[in-house]
Amino acid sequence: MLDRETVKEFLRGQFTDLKIDVPGDLDADSLADAFCKYTEDDYYEWLRDNFKSFFNHGDPDWNHIREKIAQYSGG
Repeated sequence: MLDRETVKEFLRGQFTDLKIDVPGDLDADSLADAFCKYTEDDYYEWLRDNFKSFFNHGDPDWNHIREKIAQYSGG
């Protein structure tokens, strides 16, 4: 779960950098919450896709996984 305050600060900075004026009827907390939910939905879909790929669509190649573990752990 994303930290709403961090996201709110991120959005504020992006809007400032890009010179985007947020309409006055949009509350910063509501905007940050909606953006977080949008991002989290995409994140979970990304995780599911990567899970399928990493674990070979439910038929894991454990030797390949061992190689990945060694690769990412520096071993």
